[in-house]
Amino acid sequence: MKRISLYVVASLVLVFAMSPLAAMAKERLAFSGGPEGGTFQYYGNGISIRLSNNIENVEVSNMASAGSLENLRRVNAGEADFGIVYSGDTYLARVGKLTEDNKEYTKVKAMAYLYGAPAHLVVKADSGITKVEELAGKRVAVGDPGSGAAASAERFFRSVGLWDKMNVEFIGYSKAASSLGDNLIDAMWVFAGYPNASIIQAAASNKIRLLDLVEPGEKSGFFRDFPFYTPLAIPAGTYSGVDTDTPSFQDSALWVAGEHVSADVVYKALADIFSTEGLAYMVKAHGSAKEMGVENGLKGIVTPVHPGAIKFWEEKGLTISSEQK
Repeated sequence: MKRISLYVVASLVLVFAMSPLAAMAKERLAFSGGPEGGTFQYYGNGISIRLSNNIENVEVSNMASAGSLENLRRVNAGEADFGIVYSGDTYLARVGKLTEDNKEYTKVKAMAYLYGAPAHLVVKADSGITKVEELAGKRVAVGDPGSGAAASAERFFRSVGLWDKMNVEFIGYSKAASSLGDNLIDAMWVFAGYPNASIIQAAASNKIRLLDLVEPGEKSGFFRDFPFYTPLAIPAGTYSGVDTDTPSFQDSALWVAGEHVSADVVYKALADIFSTEGLAYMVKAHGSAKEMGVENGLKGIVTPVHPGAIKFWEEKGLTISSEQK
């Protein structure tokens, strides 16, 4: 009887080990992405799906988010493991200089540069608005509250003296695109890689214009005060009806992890996404991912890098600067 009992027990242990309950041993991680229609959400979904499929015993779920600042706070608090945060936000947060928030967020560590996120200021072509200063008294959508878009908009419009003169509306990209078409707002601010789906949506039903942001920014000292923003041009033809290059500026969108995430997981995540197959996959997830690559891995990062990422990038031959340690 004892032999039979031991056999039965051993069989039950084997069955249990092979049962779906054993799969619960997977490490479940959360990726804080972005709002519907935003570039962050495409990246968050893409990375989460690929890592879940390719890293053994790891499952990553994508979380909707208002954007950069919410992601930063979630990752810092351990409410999310990965996220996408603008380089400027990581820098200002680390030194306690976010707008109306002097807390120092030091538990967010950079993993990699993803893409440059340029500012778009969109109006209808028939609105009569051709310059930024003409937005005084106008209704301007700047992104969801807590988003990197809204934070960058406030920095820019305060610098040029318009923040308190406009009717600011905190609404997301998709809703803003619809509202612009319905004449419920006069302009929409988008801070995302191009081409952006919501601006494509807006341009599909109305002829649009992108406003020059560099000239007013240079006049106001915006680029001096916020040196992590760099000028660029949004190429002609990126959006239907916009046939000339538009001067703008960008921040760097970074993949970040909380310091609580193991170095092994971060290393494996980077190794998968920055493989030849992983990079090709990311370009399919969003066209702006063509900027991704080993040569740009640490681009735009001015804050400490996660230990797992340091190991990965040093193995790839990149040098970690003093500000990244």
